[in-house]
Amino acid sequence: MMMDSKLGRLDDLRAERGLASVWFARPNSFAWLTGGDNVVDRATDVGVAAVGYDGTGLRVVTNDIEADRLADEELDDVPVEAFPWHASDLAAAVADHAATPAAADFDVPGFESVDAATLRQPLTDGDVERYRELGGDVAAAVEAVCRDCGPSDTERAVAARLRGALTAGGIDSPVVLVGGERRARAYRHYTPTDATLDGYALVSVTTTRGGLAASCTRTVAFDEPEWLAERHAAAARVETTALAATQAVAHDGGTAGDVFAEIRAAYDAVGFPDEWREHHQGGAAGFAGREWIATPESGARVHLPQGYAWNPTVRGAKSEDTVLVTADGLEVLTTTDDWPTRTHDAVGHEVSLPRPDPLR
Repeated sequence: MMMDSKLGRLDDLRAERGLASVWFARPNSFAWLTGGDNVVDRATDVGVAAVGYDGTGLRVVTNDIEADRLADEELDDVPVEAFPWHASDLAAAVADHAATPAAADFDVPGFESVDAATLRQPLTDGDVERYRELGGDVAAAVEAVCRDCGPSDTERAVAARLRGALTAGGIDSPVVLVGGERRARAYRHYTPTDATLDGYALVSVTTTRGGLAASCTRTVAFDEPEWLAERHAAAARVETTALAATQAVAHDGGTAGDVFAEIRAAYDAVGFPDEWREHHQGGAAGFAGREWIATPESGARVHLPQGYAWNPTVRGAKSEDTVLVTADGLEVLTTTDDWPTRTHDAVGHEVSLPRPDPLR
């Protein structure tokens, strides 16, 4: 049923644009359709294989170096067509194999382009089950590393341990941010350095497995700054508001810009009216760290059920988890139920949600 839903979206796209086939080689969309990983070199945006659909079924095109491995280890009953690695490249091979007219999410001569982000929303039931597993594993790794770190640890040392813990769970970590007391106050993106953590630290990740992406932030305090509790609570209340607004706006058929307006009002309500200007606030998550990022003028549609990772910041504090928003409720995916929490009320909504507190 999950695949039927996805192929139905592709059929609609083909009919709307008059296409015979559509092709996807970017890793998140390849995984969305196949459940497999087409990445060898993680420095590139396009994988080593493309999956195509022409109305009759999926098929994968790749070179003869990768074909057997993908068929044996990554793909479940999806036919694989191989081309000689020395005779062609992926784009040319897809052009040779595709029914035309065609579109692709990467550059193929003569093909139209397609943005798969709109196709990947909303999530299917099968996506949600895998998302729950990913979220729990990510939270467990992040929280275990946070519990084991101390004020004399360097940001880079903590980041290295975290990447190792995630990799052990088959989880990639394109974003690992660790900011100690000095740098977490100074910067919103605290890329790790040799600075020590000192009084407290923010630890933030965006991770991927099976194409799905999960983000979360945890705060750990050793000698807590006197301002941290107030700022953290403010960020957590803004995040709770963003999640409540997401559900309400989706119900009313609204846009990401409508959610952003409520986020901005929440910053006013918690006493930090200008903090929204200092960092993006997050947005929809799923088969990308952010399928879209909300802005004041954003017209992106708010889908349900869908993952959302809102990440409000108040200088030196941040609140962020990946949350499944449905018509019926809010389900935090990046959770272990083994971290201190405090319940926060949304601004303008009768919604309360436990959010992670600093680990003290």
